[in-house]
Amino acid sequence: MRGLAVLLIAPLVACQAEAVEIYEETSPSLYCGTVEPSENAKLVVEAEVARQPRRAAVKGGTIAVHVHVIRRGDGIANGDVSEDAIRQQLRVLDAAYADAGWSFELASIDRTTQPAWFPLRAGSAEETAAKTALHRGTARDLNLYTAEPGNGMIGYATFPTHYESAPYHDGVVILHSTLPGGSSEPYNLGDQTVHQVGHWLGLYHTYQADCSTDRGDFVADTAPSSMPAFGCPVGRDTCGASGDDPVRNYMDSTDDGCMNTLSDGQRARIHTQFDAFRRYP
Repeated sequence: MRGLAVLLIAPLVACQAEAVEIYEETSPSLYCGTVEPSENAKLVVEAEVARQPRRAAVKGGTIAVHVHVIRRGDGIANGDVSEDAIRQQLRVLDAAYADAGWSFELASIDRTTQPAWFPLRAGSAEETAAKTALHRGTARDLNLYTAEPGNGMIGYATFPTHYESAPYHDGVVILHSTLPGGSSEPYNLGDQTVHQVGHWLGLYHTYQADCSTDRGDFVADTAPSSMPAFGCPVGRDTCGASGDDPVRNYMDSTDDGCMNTLSDGQRARIHTQFDAFRRYP
């Protein structure tokens, strides 16, 4: 994986029911911090999937979730999210991935008061220390860290292919205030965790491709778009030939109230990625 993509984010406007033909992209306030692989790295992943032995395909299952609440101190302002918010988040994940055959079961919650870990930035010594101390389970289990990644970052995730080389780094880090009922409106319905778990399950952003190819996210039924969408610009078409941008897709960057779908191709990709890289410990 190479380099963090810098995303240009549109103003946070209310989700609109009618098509929007004119929109404006401005500097980000919150963005996805997941490091996208290079094009060559993606091709290596696809080749590895193709080399997998033929066997009964994974078609879903139950994913155990270990939640690690990293807090600066007591109280929600310090990241001390409630068990109720955590359980609500898992229900949001269940609803989002049910059609793909996946459900999420709370396996454990631990709480760590460590101010140095609270701004849990990707690639930092603090991230390594926190994950080494707290990580639980195997490649099949989701480790979900709530913290405050900082620098406008909503969260970040590792891809399935990372597990073999760095198992203790595996998982999702999410801004604590994006859990259901949190303060990061319009990103406080739990769908930002759905987005990051999508990466953890092997999905790329829908806007990875340029307009000349649909290979960017390696899913044939998500129309290519040339940039991320923000707010809810339904009817936007940045490529002009392959259909409207999939702004309601969980793997775009719109408001939580706008995201509500995964495509059939994305569901199929989750199955093949899990089968190749998460089926076994």
